[in-house]
Amino acid sequence: MSAPPTTKLEVTAQEAEAIRIAVRNADLSLLSPAHRFASLDHVGGLIALLADPAISDPIYDLPRPFTPDVIANWISKAREQQARGEAILAVTLDEQGEVSGYSYFTIWPERSAAELAGASRADMQGRGRGKAGAARSFGWMFEHLGVRLIGLTAAQDNVRSARVIEAAGFRAKGERQSVRPDGSVRISNYWELARDEWRALLARGG
Repeated sequence: MSAPPTTKLEVTAQEAEAIRIAVRNADLSLLSPAHRFASLDHVGGLIALLADPAISDPIYDLPRPFTPDVIANWISKAREQQARGEAILAVTLDEQGEVSGYSYFTIWPERSAAELAGASRADMQGRGRGKAGAARSFGWMFEHLGVRLIGLTAAQDNVRSARVIEAAGFRAKGERQSVRPDGSVRISNYWELARDEWRALLARGG
């Protein structure tokens, strides 16, 4: 299960409500033309994506097993959470309209904070696309959803994700326990990045 960032910000009720409204009315087209809100039409595509252990094994908070009922329930719960301003589950589609990746944004409006988890199909990785896509997602979370802090976790052996996270300017903050949906615990590496730091990096051309 996702947990809010370690750093706790002071947040007014007005800021928290503005974030909830932004999440409810999120515009995925600002991420890319390939993004869609996950719907029951995407159940089969998500199962096909997550059936690859290389894609799904490093991600601790995925619902398992990857059956139609489990994935449909995951999508439905995400829709309910979006209505509360607390989550967004999106898929990316390839040129054939097949699911080629997913992004799960968890938002804590009362802390002006968010977390991102996701994965892309193997053929969609490489050539810097992961780094560029992650950068777009972080910018969208800061500037469109309006959060001021992002926290990220990755399995300690997930070197590729760590490189993407650190290349985006996130600061390593040690380790934290990540709780899987089945209640088991995984020790993960943990990073944070504040919106002001992100804007400063952009101003420097980072």
